[in-house]
Amino acid sequence: MLEIKNLVFGYDRQNPVLKGVDLELEEGKVGILMGRNGAGKTTLFKIITGVLKPDAGKILFDGRDLLQMSRRERAGIVAYVPQQIDFGALTVYQTVLAGRVSYYNIRPSKADLEVVENVLAEMDLQDVSCRNVQELSGGERQKVAIARALAQQPRVLVFDEPTGNLDIANELLIINEAKKIAHKRGITVFSSIHDLNQAMYFGDRFFFMKDGRIRCSGGSEVFEENIVRDIYGVFAKIVENDGEKFIHYYKGDKQ
Repeated sequence: MLEIKNLVFGYDRQNPVLKGVDLELEEGKVGILMGRNGAGKTTLFKIITGVLKPDAGKILFDGRDLLQMSRRERAGIVAYVPQQIDFGALTVYQTVLAGRVSYYNIRPSKADLEVVENVLAEMDLQDVSCRNVQELSGGERQKVAIARALAQQPRVLVFDEPTGNLDIANELLIINEAKKIAHKRGITVFSSIHDLNQAMYFGDRFFFMKDGRIRCSGGSEVFEENIVRDIYGVFAKIVENDGEKFIHYYKGDKQ
């Protein structure tokens, strides 16, 4: 269980970005964080991954406080897949192996290499393992980023807009890979997504964020027209088809 309790953070003391964030996300579930730009989503992710230190609050996983851990300890629990990644002139194999750095000092062990081989196989990247990552398509590069994160053998995988720069086919590819990771491997996945219909397809639990706080959370029942209007400032019409919800949103009070 990932638990965030009364998390407060500001880049300056007078204007906090996070104003007491509380949320819980069960192991092996996909949690989706939603809200307008500036709501505090990326800041929250940076705190979870240790890039930033909060002014107050706790982040617990299975009762252990991530904020009290060393960077090495935290890397064994939390892995981060940012939207924009500069891989450098490395092969796919070298890039995924970089995810094992926190586990070895000078050179990787046989066990480290086995982990990399297994991850490449799981992500179906074996055929491109010797290619330069910069030569790959956007979807393939994103798969490599996920593979590198999985090589850390994390318990929590954090995505910041994983499909933001991808075409529709690659969006579905990455979303399905992430869902498989959560549900088959029991890894907690926490991701931000702007497209609400995509979010509903991807997630198990949803968190709407506004003005540095979680305004509401829950399952797909939290997708209501008044909530969409409150969070995004747009009107929405929610329809159901074969038991699934779809959201149409638009400016103005009439469709």
